[in-house]
Amino acid sequence: MIVFLSQQEGNALIAMAKHHTGGGGFSFPTAGSALHIPLFSEDGREEFILDVTSGRIELRKHTLQTRARKTVILARLDICGPPHRNPDGEEVLCPHLHLYQEGFGDKWAKPLPLCFTRHDDAYHTLGEFMDYCNIVTKPGILLGLFAQ
Repeated sequence: MIVFLSQQEGNALIAMAKHHTGGGGFSFPTAGSALHIPLFSEDGREEFILDVTSGRIELRKHTLQTRARKTVILARLDICGPPHRNPDGEEVLCPHLHLYQEGFGDKWAKPLPLCFTRHDDAYHTLGEFMDYCNIVTKPGILLGLFAQ
């Protein structure tokens, strides 16, 4: 099922306060693994997912993203991946940030905003990404021994 959002809806979902209400903690993913953490709006009407994925071969490669309505990527941050080519042909080097754009989904990328201070540290960047995506009640994610 394809879900289409207006730009206004997409912006509202990105800005909406998100909460993790589940118990327990998570381990930062190791090589080739991923986390998918459920999040909810304050009124419980909207469901979101925080995805944290680690590269299988390039251990510094990580993807952090928030989704709404199960399939709509609202924001995606790519670390240590290949450059991205936008629909207009512009190439954006990694790390870069994708934000929902009506009619294009997550197909457009831009350089990281200045609020991301240490993109060489994926665990630190995860905290900044959660702030950027307005995840107010953050899930407990512990950095494991073998996480990069």
